[in-house]
Amino acid sequence: MSRERVTLFDTTLRDGAQTTGVDFSLDDKKQIAGLLDALGVDYIEGGYPGANPLDTEFFTKKPTKKARFAAFGMTRRAGRSAANDPGIAALLDGAADSIVFVAKSWDYQVHVALGCTLEENLAGVTDSVKVAVAAGREVILDCEHFFDGYKDNPDYALACARAGYEAGARWIALCDTNGGTQPHEIERIVRAVSVHVPGDHLAIHAHNDTEQAVANSLAAVRAGARQIHGTLNGLGERCGNANLCSIIPTLLLKPEFSEKFEIGVSAESLRGLTKISHALDEILNRAPNRHAPYVGASAFATKAGIHASAVLKDPRTYEHVPPETVGNVRRVLVSDQAGKSNILAELERLGVPVAKDDPRVARLLNAVKDKEAQGYAYEGADASFELLARRVLGHVPDFFNVDRFRVDVERRHNAEGELETFSEATVRVTIDGQTLISAAEGNGPVHALYGALCKDLGKYQKIIDGIELLDFKVRVFQGGVDAVTRVLIEFGDKARSEVGDKAISDGGETWTTVGVSANLIDASFQALLDAIQFKLLKAGT
Repeated sequence: MSRERVTLFDTTLRDGAQTTGVDFSLDDKKQIAGLLDALGVDYIEGGYPGANPLDTEFFTKKPTKKARFAAFGMTRRAGRSAANDPGIAALLDGAADSIVFVAKSWDYQVHVALGCTLEENLAGVTDSVKVAVAAGREVILDCEHFFDGYKDNPDYALACARAGYEAGARWIALCDTNGGTQPHEIERIVRAVSVHVPGDHLAIHAHNDTEQAVANSLAAVRAGARQIHGTLNGLGERCGNANLCSIIPTLLLKPEFSEKFEIGVSAESLRGLTKISHALDEILNRAPNRHAPYVGASAFATKAGIHASAVLKDPRTYEHVPPETVGNVRRVLVSDQAGKSNILAELERLGVPVAKDDPRVARLLNAVKDKEAQGYAYEGADASFELLARRVLGHVPDFFNVDRFRVDVERRHNAEGELETFSEATVRVTIDGQTLISAAEGNGPVHALYGALCKDLGKYQKIIDGIELLDFKVRVFQGGVDAVTRVLIEFGDKARSEVGDKAISDGGETWTTVGVSANLIDASFQALLDAIQFKLLKAGT
């Protein structure tokens, strides 16, 4: 039997831009559009041309090769013809394949937000769609507040959907704008609407205010809708939109959907999903959600020893799909709950050779548990764990010794008479019998210490020049006067580093280290030392 086609409509660049703290630049939009186009989504909604200079410029040239490029805007204003509406003119002037008109489909919203009659709202839908179709554009009618409207006044909500369909709209998008509709309601209502508008013309646009946007989108597909609207990583105002990073693999990997439907994303493209998800977070300068389904770092992570043993024997015991299908990896975490299986699995992942019956494995497990009893946490600090493991196994050279360090923090008035905090650090190291002393200033004590440590490491300097500090996290526990501080620091390579003719690493590699002490500066320094030693170790120095 042939499978039905479900199309994917991405609104990351429009609805996703409503996310608190998200502001896309023009370059950001172009880069994200390229990622989505390569993934295989069918539609990419770029924004609202005419609403602001950035979106207007974005629509001067189509940024996609395969996906249809969609522009978002309002239906004509009440009392004005569609042909003379400046908002519609801006939509038609842009380089868009499809026009998305948003229209009120809840009678309450028509009265409150638009202040016009129900008949005038319907006329605006009809006129706007006809003008865009006559101009050769495909039209998608976004029926805002459709499900709330249907529950209050089903006849009027249906009238709005029929008006758009009969005027020539290719898709009628039913929007759960407030995000409160339940999956069983979505399925019932979409089935009812499909009696009036064919399912292969119906789309679902779900918001995530009850954490059910993905479930609601899939419920709509079961009920007959054949287009899904969503965003990468579930971006969107308030609690976000339906997350395409969860919807796409579910459609491709779960038999209930994969046996009935096909989408534009191939199995090969799906293997790049995790990378695309993390690339978006990198563009937004925020840490990826470790616990995100399919693409999160913890999505295929096992912590308990008995679970680790089982997943290593047969991954299906604790994995609903193979992680490599979405470009993710299996991780068996090392923690105070770990068993020997965890240790062996992590050593294998890191490429550290060791026999299963090697007595040093038991010593390493005991060392991990002793360290975690002191406050260390290795499940999020892979670089520090690898260093610990290699030290127990006898594989880490002494690159350099730190003789001492000093950090001074001073609050003083600057030349303009303003109070400022000033930090300066000094580090003394010994390399091959040679003593090196470096000093640096910084925005804070850790920044200054980092600058001093990385300023002059003699023969190793060229290797560490590419290191940058990406993230810094502090947790204080065992509170009171004897409180202990745990510091996690994430590092990365700015660019490719080379020693002679040998390439050391490619830019983009990241690693995380941990330090623990009653003193924040000391804990930070431990993590800094681990980071540099890890870099030197991976460089094969």
